[in-house]
Amino acid sequence: MSIWHVFGGNKLTGSVTVQGAKNAVLPIMAATVLSPCQVELLNVPVLRDVEKTMAILRGLGCDTERDGDSVSIDSTGLCRAEISHDLMREMRSSVIFLGALLARCGEARLSMPGGCELGPRPVDLHLMALRALGAEITEESGDIIARAGKLKGARIDFPSPSVGATENALLAACAAEGVTVINNAAREPEIEELQRFLRQMGAKVSGAGTPTIVVEGFSPEARVGHRIMPDRIVASTLLCAAAATAGDLELRGVEPVQFDTVLRSLSECGCGIDAGKRNVRLRAPEQLRAPQPVVTGPYPAFPTDAQPVLLSTCLKASGTSVFVENVFSNRYRYVSELRRLGARVQIEGRVAVVTGVSELQGAPTTVTDLRGGAALVLAGLSAEGETRILDSGHINRGYETLDEKLRAIGANLWVTPD
Repeated sequence: MSIWHVFGGNKLTGSVTVQGAKNAVLPIMAATVLSPCQVELLNVPVLRDVEKTMAILRGLGCDTERDGDSVSIDSTGLCRAEISHDLMREMRSSVIFLGALLARCGEARLSMPGGCELGPRPVDLHLMALRALGAEITEESGDIIARAGKLKGARIDFPSPSVGATENALLAACAAEGVTVINNAAREPEIEELQRFLRQMGAKVSGAGTPTIVVEGFSPEARVGHRIMPDRIVASTLLCAAAATAGDLELRGVEPVQFDTVLRSLSECGCGIDAGKRNVRLRAPEQLRAPQPVVTGPYPAFPTDAQPVLLSTCLKASGTSVFVENVFSNRYRYVSELRRLGARVQIEGRVAVVTGVSELQGAPTTVTDLRGGAALVLAGLSAEGETRILDSGHINRGYETLDEKLRAIGANLWVTPD
């Protein structure tokens, strides 16, 4: 683990090129096991979760190699359908291998996944979708065991949109006989990105980005190349950091339409927003004001992963800011750490009410989860004195060299070993 030392008082100005999206690359890496093929992925961020996923692939018998932001995966040697408990417990997204291995091997065994503790995130919808395709699934000693002689196309009706369950259903359906229709599918941009990759692999799939996805077959390609989309949550975080420090920041290599709800809230805070097709510039006022109530939900609603950083940005905004968290029940765990800096935030169930203060004072804090860690960094950037952030390893799960990027645009901070 490492300790962040953050000193406030500096305005963040300049330009940043945004990294590839963690939530896009992880399911794409899992998808590489669908058939024997050689894949080259570009714009792959250097993140702990990416390295763990590469370790999972190697454990399954695949060859992986990183060269800068390029990752090569050769799945022709895949020889196992079981993922060790030690690797599974590191991150929740590893459950996406269930559908991919079932499609390739006709079986899969993995333990219940880990990751950030944001409240109950059961895999029931994942299992429901795979059973609809003909899989037999049992649970034994904390492991999920799935088997299928032959998957068959089916109609899958999700009671509510789930990104992970949609991805698992989509991957497994590639190996199914006949047509699969996924209703009430998640609509996130990362689902569209997965569809683009699967098409390059030879899948006949359509509808991603809408509530209905149709999978009609799979004719595997031997070689595939793909560039990972920019990370909309990292983009949101950097813009919020600029807003919190009265800064002026341009992001390059982004798709602003993918995080327009965040841009809208920052505009309501008084920031000037100039968005192009592949770039966006934010100019923040000296004094932010409270935005309209921020209500998280499945895309295209406000993203839950951007809620902590926007809430942190509003700690010194004039007026009262209201946040409603509709995705994760424990998302507000980080708020108790913000209070150490003098933040006035009241929590009542899913609602957080932020009363703006004139000043925050640096203090020792502890990271509770990935996005909560980013929220602490932003609070420290707008506080007086030093904010020490302990147990900061979570931050490296989703942000590539965040400390270096922030220093490059004027932040006064450094990171030391624990």
